[in-house]
Order: sequence, then structure tokens, then C-alpha cells
Amino acid sequence: MDDIFVGRLMSSDLHTVSPDTLVEEAANVMLEEGIGSVMVVDGNNDLQGILTTTDFVGIVAASSPKAETTVAKYMSTDVITTTVQDPITEVAETMLEHGFHHMPVVSDTDGVIGIITTADLTSYLSHVQTPSPS
Repeated sequence: MDDIFVGRLMSSDLHTVSPDTLVEEAANVMLEEGIGSVMVVDGNNDLQGILTTTDFVGIVAASSPKAETTVAKYMSTDVITTTVQDPITEVAETMLEHGFHHMPVVSDTDGVIGIITTADLTSYLSHVQTPSPS
């Protein structure tokens, strides 16, 4: 894996906004494009920052006046799950196919028992050694 460079794996289909873009507009871009972040650039396309879905958690928490809306209005209900016996390659393929970063791990007897994330998969891959030829 030492010879696989960022240029080979990176996505170059970027969505950008300017620093004066309203957060509502940035959120709409992210929702419409099915992406988790937008790059914030100036008029010369120089990077000024990044706005992510995680940033929106802070935006909502700090908003005033507070919205009195339950999570039931916004939560995803068509949740795709995995089990402890499923291969990570299948999990990764499913996550890529559907464009999400979190997959609940369930058990028939105990219900929800965990979660696997793209960060978990990335951490695993960062420690994998390239197998020797047999």
C-alpha cells in the first residue's frame, strides 16, 4: 500500500462555497449533493476553511431561539444495519454505495449492540500490512 498515493484515491468533484454564504444555503448544497462537507474558498479558490455535518450539530445546538422539534421529524427510519459476523469489506461497500458513515451493529437477541464507522474502517486500514506473495 506504500505506492498508493493520495492523487489516486482523492475525490476531485468538490463543492465549494464562499465565506459569506449563508449556512442554510451551504446545508442545502450538502443535502442536494449528498455530501458531508463543503470547502470554503475565496475568489481565488484559496482554501479558507471547511464546513462539515459535524459543524451543523454545533450550529443547531447554539441556535437561538431554540427549535422545539423532536428528532422523530428528521431521523432516518430506513436504517441499514450489520451484524458482528459480516465481513468489513461488505460493510465498506454498503457504506460507499449508500453514502453514509455510520452503520448500527445489531443482534437478533439484544437489539443494537454497537456501531461501525468510516473512521473505524480507516483506522483498521492504517494498520494493515501488505501481505507477502505466497
